[in-house]
Amino acid sequence: MKRAREALPGAVRIIGGSLRGSKLAVPAIADLRPTPQRLRETLFNWLMPVIEGARVLDLFAGSGALGIEALSRGAAHALLLERECAQAARISADLARLRVAGGEVRCADALQVLAQPPAQPFDIAMLDPPFDADLWEHAAGLLEEHGWLAPRARIYVETPVSRLFVAPAAWALFRASRAGAVCGQLFRRE
Repeated sequence: MKRAREALPGAVRIIGGSLRGSKLAVPAIADLRPTPQRLRETLFNWLMPVIEGARVLDLFAGSGALGIEALSRGAAHALLLERECAQAARISADLARLRVAGGEVRCADALQVLAQPPAQPFDIAMLDPPFDADLWEHAAGLLEEHGWLAPRARIYVETPVSRLFVAPAAWALFRASRAGAVCGQLFRRE
C-alpha cells in the first residue's frame, strides 16, 4: 500500500497509455502514500520493453495507481492486493468506471496471499508496503519461496531513501531512482 502518516485526500493521474490523464481518488486514509508521479513515470519508462501483455502483481495496492497504470500501458492482467476492504472497493470502482479489462482486485493481506502458490507466475511485481510496517524482505522472500515470479520477472521495490533493502540472491538491481525521500528500485530476476 502506498502509505504516509498524514496523507491528504485528493487524486493521482494515470500518466501514460490508454487511460492517460484519468484520475484515481486518493482518500484520507492513515498511511496512504501514492507513489510520486515522477517515480511512476520513471518506473514505467523502465518497464516499457516488457509491459505489453505482462501479468502484473501489485502488492499493497493502496490507491491502485501502479496496477492501473500497468493496465493502461498494455499489461494483460493485473492482480491488485489491498487489505483495507473499503479501499479495495474504491480500486474496483475505478476499474469499472474506467472500463479497464484485465484488472482483478482482492481485499486480502498480501503476506497471507503470498504464503500460497499462485495459479500462474507474474512477469512484474510491485512491492511497496506501508513504510512503517517494514515488510520488504518478508514479502520478497515469499515471492521467491512460493513461485510467484516468472523466470525473468521484474520487481519494483519502493522504500524510504534511508532504508536499505536487501534483495533475494536471485534478484539483480537493474535500475534505481529517487523522488524526494522515496527510493524506487527495479530488480530483474536472474
